[in-house]
Amino acid sequence: MPTLTRWFIKTALVYFILALMAGIFSAASDLPGIFPVYIHLLVEGWITLLIIGVVFWMFPKFSRDLPRGSEKLGWATYTLLNAGLLLRVVSEPISAIWNPPGYFWGILLVLSASLQWLGGMAFVINTWGRVKEK
Repeated sequence: MPTLTRWFIKTALVYFILALMAGIFSAASDLPGIFPVYIHLLVEGWITLLIIGVVFWMFPKFSRDLPRGSEKLGWATYTLLNAGLLLRVVSEPISAIWNPPGYFWGILLVLSASLQWLGGMAFVINTWGRVKEK
């Protein structure tokens, strides 16, 4: 199993546990902003990172020289998605609690979504050529 795949999958497992904890915390408290954190940890952290890790490992080879596409683009995907998710986990609850809504926290939410989008684009670019007929 490639190193990058192991990082994706192990990180996904950590996010799975954090998502379950956030789900419990969300159900047990009235604190705003925790439910979106739960959803982001579960969907992007657990499901998306797990899928991307398996895709990087198992999809058909890109070429003999680069069987999994660009490893640098794979690491960029990993870094961008995780940076965006962690920034969202921090800024989402603070943005929901801050009264009046703070411009700074809104900017951080936009930045987190932008990092996630860039990570998604890096994944698609790196994977597109591996989706082909036999």
